Amino acid sequence: MPWTFTKPMNAQNTAEFVLEASGDGTRVSMTGQVTLMTRIFGFFVNMDKMIGKDFEAGLAAIKALAETEWS
Repeated sequence: MPWTFTKPMNAQNTAEFVLEASGDGTRVSMTGQVTLMTRIFGFFVNMDKMIGKDFEAGLAAIKALAETEWS
């Protein structure tokens, strides 16, 4: 899945999401290419703080949709 970022700098990255059954729920993990620029950026910026809320909101929306569609 390609992602395009405009802030704090322009970047386009590809990420892969892996869904695994885990107890009563689903474990979601994400992997992607780590470049030198990504490493440097991650050293100075807390990525979880920067985009963590957006990921949580997206996962909550997916959960709500899945529970509505397949319940």
